[in-house]
Amino acid sequence: MKTNPTREMHKFGGSSLADAERIRNVAQLIKKYSQQQDLIVVSAMGDMTDNLIRWVTLSSSDPVSANQQLQKIKFQYLTQTNKLLNAPETVSQPFLEDILSLSSLLDKPWSEAIYAEVVGHGEIWTARLVSAYLNQVGIESCFLDSRLFMYAERAVMPQVAFAASRRKLQPYLAQAEGKRLIITGFICQNRAKETVLLGRNGSDYSATQIAALAELSKVTIWSDVAGVYSADPHQIHHANLLTFLRLDEASELSRLAAPVLHARTLQPVKSHSLSLLLRSSLQPENGSTRIEHALTASENGKIVTRHNQIGLIELLIPPTQPLDQWQQTALQWLEQQQLLPLAHNLDRPQRLLKLAYPVEYLDNIYLQLKQLPLAVESSFVRYDMALLAIVGYGVCRNSLQMMRFLQMLKTQQVEFIWQSPEQISVVAILRQKVGRELLRNVHDDLFRPHKSIGLVVLGNGSIAKTWIELYRQRREELSARSKFNFTLIGMVSSTKGWLSYQGLIPQLQQRSIDEAFAQSAQELQPQQLINWMSGHPFDELVVLDITASDEVAKHYMNFAKHGFHVISANKRAAAFPLSEFHALQNAFSQSGSYWFYNATIGSGLPLNTILRDLVESGDTILSVEGTFSDTMTWLFSQYEQHIYSFPELIEQAWQQGLSERNPREDLSGADAMRKLVIVARSAGYDLDPQQIKVESLLDADAEQFSLSEFFERLEPLSQRLQQRYQDAHEDGMALRYVARFNANGQSTVRLEQLEPDDLISQTLPGENHYLIRSLWYRDKPLVIHGPSSGPAMTAGAIQSDLNRLVKLL
Repeated sequence: MKTNPTREMHKFGGSSLADAERIRNVAQLIKKYSQQQDLIVVSAMGDMTDNLIRWVTLSSSDPVSANQQLQKIKFQYLTQTNKLLNAPETVSQPFLEDILSLSSLLDKPWSEAIYAEVVGHGEIWTARLVSAYLNQVGIESCFLDSRLFMYAERAVMPQVAFAASRRKLQPYLAQAEGKRLIITGFICQNRAKETVLLGRNGSDYSATQIAALAELSKVTIWSDVAGVYSADPHQIHHANLLTFLRLDEASELSRLAAPVLHARTLQPVKSHSLSLLLRSSLQPENGSTRIEHALTASENGKIVTRHNQIGLIELLIPPTQPLDQWQQTALQWLEQQQLLPLAHNLDRPQRLLKLAYPVEYLDNIYLQLKQLPLAVESSFVRYDMALLAIVGYGVCRNSLQMMRFLQMLKTQQVEFIWQSPEQISVVAILRQKVGRELLRNVHDDLFRPHKSIGLVVLGNGSIAKTWIELYRQRREELSARSKFNFTLIGMVSSTKGWLSYQGLIPQLQQRSIDEAFAQSAQELQPQQLINWMSGHPFDELVVLDITASDEVAKHYMNFAKHGFHVISANKRAAAFPLSEFHALQNAFSQSGSYWFYNATIGSGLPLNTILRDLVESGDTILSVEGTFSDTMTWLFSQYEQHIYSFPELIEQAWQQGLSERNPREDLSGADAMRKLVIVARSAGYDLDPQQIKVESLLDADAEQFSLSEFFERLEPLSQRLQQRYQDAHEDGMALRYVARFNANGQSTVRLEQLEPDDLISQTLPGENHYLIRSLWYRDKPLVIHGPSSGPAMTAGAIQSDLNRLVKLL
């Protein structure tokens, strides 16, 4: 489906709109988080719907109480209207006219149409009030009654007529150009022009359905909780907010009647590829849960949920019927009738098929089962059951979690345990209620201290080996601090890999890293590595890219799609062209995995971290400049001593490992340019490599030659630099290769003449100097000065990123 990227959908529930204060808060959220032309779906304010239901119910049996209920409705609405609006009559007058009209309807014999017309007015009144208040505070909006465009016939679960509704919606979208549309949730209209209610959680369903009709791509549902937690946060206060949930996980959670999501809400999300965000309107800073179509490789339960109002329908299968065939036919019929149970079990010795449903639907479903086209010897209903379940992609294949869950159930009265065919949930039906203590014990045993993390190192150079030694020294400390179990499971070079799910550290106790790698590594193709990693048995997998490889960087998209976390010392991906960089960021975000690259620049100096902290604290970065190439700093500092020619220095730098493996990366400015791009992005700017003016010291054809030929052809460069040096020396200046990011001007990487007392010109070989100017440090820059890159410092930066990742996990 073609989507409209200029519009998004926001939905606010009744608790978010309970009174004037809450509506003011919602207006601030709309101002901050929505754009012009966005669609806003609202529920009825507070308990208005319940009050309207009571009014309808009492009208046919107790007129006096019905009138008292009506006065309560009028007081509730008019009080909040007067608190909010400078001219409340613009909203209160239509409200009072509606009251007269609805009162007349209630004098007639009861019908479903009259019931829906009265009960559905809570959304109409709230949408009018919200729209009027938004306009009053300068947020242009208009009110839209969803019955004008959305059609569905009356049913237990009304299905919206998609094509007709989409066609009728288009003119209203066009008329609202430049304004936010405030739309009623919960209600639509049938062909007889009667109001139809969309049922339980109807406003959430309205929001996702209208988003699909309007061809939007994103829906945010604002409620009183931040999203989906690892358990009910009202019961388990230390439950974890899940920042990402696969759509199939969310669907299974809603199927199991968890209160945070309803299956109807997810139908349009599934069929129209919508992105769904759940967020708290009361505390928006507390995070959110994003629900999307995505793939992830980790197989583990994420949520433990309970339902204490579960019943069983038991069907006794005649002795003449084959059990398996009878059960298969029965379940197929239930699916056709949309009556599939939450869980089921075939008790073979007793010949009983047990079907679990929420108690509120049990009697109705029991009556419908009379139509089952199979012989049933007898049937029974039991009302005293409860449900305890774990939900998460592949949970049934996670032997460790399954073992722990079954262990916790040993002391419980278990009726039966069922696993979903998709392996996405395991459900226990119990003969007693699930108390808070059992819920907490299961949650903590499954989700708190037992996470396992596999680590794969890409690269076998000095930095990679230094990090492995650091990891060996700090592994126990890291595990104790995080309560996670870490296993180094892979070390990979450009052509070979040493891989073992059992871990590499035991083999490193007796041998050096080089010896162990030489003896254990085997030929390995990139796709073989991806396949091996995707089958890992750990809760999380972390790839540590300690290479300088373009080829490895190109695989980051695959890493993200498989749900792997990545820690980079490799600068290539973080300096990709802007569109590719954003695509990578989105891929990691959608899979719920993380990508850190603080080790790509500054080594042990926390340049990226400081820039992000400044921006997140409210500062604005104006410029960053400094020695972005350790190699170039060393070359020009040595060159001033007149001991060696520049070509000789280049060869020395290469032989001593001071330069990139291909020194042309340094001399062309490519290495410094990548670092400058990374710094600008850390400072909050979408800088593309093409926006930087780079002065290369090389001839245009330098990349055409082999490395040995390149070294033989450096004389022209030597002559050019000699002239540049003489010019600078005559002016009393120092010659330095400098990178500068300027938020309001041209960013450059070039050879410059600097005053001798300039901080950058004073930078010694083996040092880094960075100067940050911002709104807070405009006149006197923030200076970061310290040792330049080395294996130990870069390894330390990688370890720092691993520590940061662990805190997020």
